[in-house]
Amino acid sequence: MTIINKKNMKKIVFALLMISGLLMTTTMRAQSAKQVLDKCAAKVSSRDGVQADFTMTSAQYGDASGKIAVKGKMFHASTPMATLWFDGKTLWTYMSKNEEVNVTTPSETQLQVLNPYNFVNMYKKGYEYTMTQSASAFTVHLTATDQSRRVKEMFITIDKKTYNPTEVKLLQKQKWTSFVISNLTTSKLSDAEFRFNSKDFPTAEVIDLR
Repeated sequence: MTIINKKNMKKIVFALLMISGLLMTTTMRAQSAKQVLDKCAAKVSSRDGVQADFTMTSAQYGDASGKIAVKGKMFHASTPMATLWFDGKTLWTYMSKNEEVNVTTPSETQLQVLNPYNFVNMYKKGYEYTMTQSASAFTVHLTATDQSRRVKEMFITIDKKTYNPTEVKLLQKQKWTSFVISNLTTSKLSDAEFRFNSKDFPTAEVIDLR
């Protein structure tokens, strides 16, 4: 995927005009990408909450699949190996193999990988945008302008009809992590769903690492 910069802007614009007939300047493309991300973020940021299935592929963290629920900054993710609850401050991680719950206060870097919808809060500051599109989807490429950002690049694929995100790819420490997202629905979720309840796991050992 081509990264647009000022030096080759004219050549890329000409190529796009020839291929797709799109009459855009680089600035117009950036604005369009921002508008698409805003609409996508609005869908994911439902006050009631959203739920979806996901598959994660990561050279750094391994592969996993399961379900995720998101409400604001809170999320709840479950896979066959682990279940996570995050209430906006505290993260509980239950490992099913050894029935152990680790309690932590996660860093921004950890949250960026654990929650594929974290781009909702990330893209608004410290990134520049370019966008390509197919018949059915937009793909927005974000490049960090702030070098302190842990995530240097992101690709977010968004369905044209629904503005639901279908894939999020992010680059950390020169390694890519990819989330494929499906079956996204809006649901009325209670805040309690995003907190670990010891009554549901009476035999689990709770280890507080904060």
